[in-house]
Amino acid sequence: MTVSAIPHHIAIVMDGNGRWATRRCLPRVAGHKKGVDALRACVRHCAERGVGVLTVFAFSSENWNRPPEEVSGLMELLAVALSREVPHLKAEGVRIHFIGDRSGLSEKVRAGLAAAEAATAANTSLVFNICFSYGGRWDVAQAAARLAARGEPITEQSLDAAMALAHVPDPDLLIRTGGEMRLSNFLLWQAAYAELYFTDKLWPEFGPAELDAALADYAGRERRFGRTSQQLQPPAPRKAA
Repeated sequence: MTVSAIPHHIAIVMDGNGRWATRRCLPRVAGHKKGVDALRACVRHCAERGVGVLTVFAFSSENWNRPPEEVSGLMELLAVALSREVPHLKAEGVRIHFIGDRSGLSEKVRAGLAAAEAATAANTSLVFNICFSYGGRWDVAQAAARLAARGEPITEQSLDAAMALAHVPDPDLLIRTGGEMRLSNFLLWQAAYAELYFTDKLWPEFGPAELDAALADYAGRERRFGRTSQQLQPPAPRKAA
């Protein structure tokens, strides 16, 4: 039994912006700007292909340790992208969720994230989760802390419901660009049964053709969820008496 040709939920580690810029003797922020262009095309292509949920890793908990000028440039780029992109996403029916720890963000940035979510709250064509100041371990910890504060038992089901991405099903396909083969603290809980796809393409180079290649690879996978291939086969038709 092969999977549906199109995954309902795609997650992406958008890696390689800095290397793309360095290879062209440009500042790393220039790579992040080019990455925004690639993301815009990816969102549109996912919607055209019938994907229901797109989750991207935009800024990790660990990225705060990068050079201050790069972090500052990313924050500025976020502000510009919000003002420029949100109206287009709203018109295209995309609903935005920002996932992550907002405590370290400025009040201006937090207000911008909330405004983007409110502006697109009624949209239904594609759920677009942007993981910003996010880490998979943070997500598990905050979910456990939330349950403990409410005095609720911590079970697999209750923890799952308290996760930051509880509003969407787990990802079917997780893509990482840039040639690295690790999760880097992304969706550690949710990716338990995701199909993994790695490509050497740097994120600014990852266009619709590359996404289609990942979808084609996914379509050939068999998802067993712990069962055998034989268990997934439809029962043989009964012979007429």
